[in-house]
Amino acid sequence: MYADSLKRGEKIFAVAPMIDWTDRHCRFLHRQMSRRALLYTEMVVADAIIHGHRDRLLGFSPQEHPVALQLGGSDPVKLAEAIRIAADYGYDEINLNVGCPSDRVQSGTFGACLMRDAGQVARLVDAMKAVAAVPVTVKCRIGVDDQLPEMVLPDFLARMIGAGADAIWIHARKAWLQGLSPKENRDIPPLDYDLVYRMKRDNPDVFLGINGGILDLEQSAEHLAVMDGVMLGRAAYHNTGLLTGVDFLVGGSSPSGTNTPEVNWLALRDTMMAYADAVMASGGRLNHVTRHMVGLFQGYAGARRFRQILSSEATKRGADTTVIAEAFAAVDLQAGPKRQAVAAE
Repeated sequence: MYADSLKRGEKIFAVAPMIDWTDRHCRFLHRQMSRRALLYTEMVVADAIIHGHRDRLLGFSPQEHPVALQLGGSDPVKLAEAIRIAADYGYDEINLNVGCPSDRVQSGTFGACLMRDAGQVARLVDAMKAVAAVPVTVKCRIGVDDQLPEMVLPDFLARMIGAGADAIWIHARKAWLQGLSPKENRDIPPLDYDLVYRMKRDNPDVFLGINGGILDLEQSAEHLAVMDGVMLGRAAYHNTGLLTGVDFLVGGSSPSGTNTPEVNWLALRDTMMAYADAVMASGGRLNHVTRHMVGLFQGYAGARRFRQILSSEATKRGADTTVIAEAFAAVDLQAGPKRQAVAAE
């Protein structure tokens, strides 16, 4: 189980929570690529869970495990209630968002702006720990606005650890809440991996993971030489095929039992067609599934045509899963990718 992996100090590779991207259909696809990657939901606001459509917000396929629920909120009572509600769905981890810089999140006084009040975040973690039956973790930045990260981050981590956080994921950039958009906050503030590494050296017995600007599994392996976990967001989403190397990277193996990732692409095609059929039978649309598949064949001959078919044909009225079969048929699966971005030795 995932909680046992944390206790044993095993290395963890995670796909970051990404609003509008890491929904249940995305996670189902990602799980076909890796048995061991930790998958995150989009951030779900505690108020939405309490007052909204719970199955729509929290439901997921059992095949997605291990999967973590990321919560947004700043009220300990509401966060605790959201966790009680979510408990019936069987998530493997509950994560608190202390890193999102969007205006919508700031207006609710949560996300990255909570970096300004480490004491309040500690109270939130304490309240969450009191009701959660699974690990409670935090995802944060190294600071916000004019804060000095080398001064702020050590105190922030100490307070999270004191409150009982089971793991802390650190996005190695500051967030500028004034003057930069959420997109700009993903690229413009400089990365400070050295500071995050120093935090790990100062806290050897606490799970600390790193996030931000990591592009492939080779870079992931370099970070894992220091950190307990590595988290990729856009790189994993736009080049989904790299996930085939994750199981070897974190100490497991590929399905063949070797360190060479092998993917039965035709089996994946059939799995995703069956899954999409089920989604459509329950009222969804084909592109709810296929929009997450366009990053599957980076570097393969035919990848551009694959993307074109999924992007244009899957949105048409009456489209069915033969669109997926047509898209796969456009790819030269035998030749493989021109540049294989897989497990780092």
